[in-house]
Amino acid sequence: MEAVGRHMLVEFTGCDGDRLTDLAFISEAMLQAAREAGATILTHRFHRFSGPEGGQGVSGAVIISESHLAIHTWPEHGYAAVDLFTCGESVDPFKAHAVLRVALGAREDHTRILERGPAARMPLA
Repeated sequence: MEAVGRHMLVEFTGCDGDRLTDLAFISEAMLQAAREAGATILTHRFHRFSGPEGGQGVSGAVIISESHLAIHTWPEHGYAAVDLFTCGESVDPFKAHAVLRVALGAREDHTRILERGPAARMPLA
């Protein structure tokens, strides 16, 4: 059996800290990424944290017919962890990646793509 999906794991660094704390901004950037990728949006949910050490990041997900897009931000580190899990061939996670890199103001990213499915072989480390 071939892979049923692709799971793109992205580490965005050097991001704009103000953007990473802005719930409305992150929500809209994630929805725009899903739209640009050609995904069918079903629902979405985001939450802004308020921590004692200035940790006021945002976490959330966009649930799409083709799987999901998720984000967790650490504004105090200028860092965002993003999962772009897409099934089928109609959604292009590379387009979602490009939208988010620009929106977050990331200076760098490290991206790993895994094939998902019963026959996929993923490294454990």
